[in-house]
Amino acid sequence: MAKYRKKPVVIEAWPIIDLLYDAEHSWESLPLPVQAAYDEGIFVFTDEALFVKTLEGDHRGEREDWLICGVAGEFYPCKPDIFEATYEAVP
Repeated sequence: MAKYRKKPVVIEAWPIIDLLYDAEHSWESLPLPVQAAYDEGIFVFTDEALFVKTLEGDHRGEREDWLICGVAGEFYPCKPDIFEATYEAVP
């Protein structure tokens, strides 16, 4: 079997706990891509989770997870251990 490495691409990502707080207390503080996706019906915010509509179906992002905006503008939640193993901050 051949092995592959991810190409070095830059994505945007936000801690879901911060998005849940802003959605409840300070809507204008939400990142613009998140606001636009919400307006398109991609997100449902609850007190405890963020539900994301994806091509693979609806996904639940927990408070400790990250929300990623991928290279094609798609959104999906990511568990913190996977996020830490896969991504690093860009200066």
